[in-house]
Amino acid sequence: MDLNSPLFDRIRAQRQPRETRRETVTRCDSPGCEAEGVHRAPMGRLREGQYLCFCLEHVREYNATYNYFNGMDDASVARYMKDATVGHRPTWSMGTKRGRAGFREDAMTAADPLGVYRQRFRRPQPAERRGPHHSPVTIRAFVAMGLEETADAVTIRARYKELVKRHHPDANGGDRSREEKLREIIHAYKTLRAARLV
Repeated sequence: MDLNSPLFDRIRAQRQPRETRRETVTRCDSPGCEAEGVHRAPMGRLREGQYLCFCLEHVREYNATYNYFNGMDDASVARYMKDATVGHRPTWSMGTKRGRAGFREDAMTAADPLGVYRQRFRRPQPAERRGPHHSPVTIRAFVAMGLEETADAVTIRARYKELVKRHHPDANGGDRSREEKLREIIHAYKTLRAARLV
């Protein structure tokens, strides 16, 4: 590569001298004051995020007379303070008033003409229950005793007595072949008692 080529010289970048930064000095916003306005002060209600710049002397005067609620009546100040507790955001009632006018979900469906959010906010309907619902262990205990899940305490006790008499070794002339079944029935009865069904 020829470093003395005129093409190479054209693509070289030369540094431009840096411009000296001008320091901008903010003057005090008080009329007739030429001092530097270092201290910011809020402009007031309905002009949030906008500030005036004052020197130390004038910011003290401004702060001594500043009133955010200037021009508001007592009811408006009370309403503002109540809204301030939730950050001036809309709130909805919870729980018991579900389905009444003005509830949050009603507002969402009213603003949803295409029904995009309708499925999202629909509460699932509880499934119809046919009789009592028991745990799998309790259901196995009912099966071991040959009973339905809807059996009441009197039926469970009667069935337990009947099965113990039938499978007990003393009732079978000392035959221990049904002893395992007897243990299973006793365990099933204890399970039903623990579930407070007896």
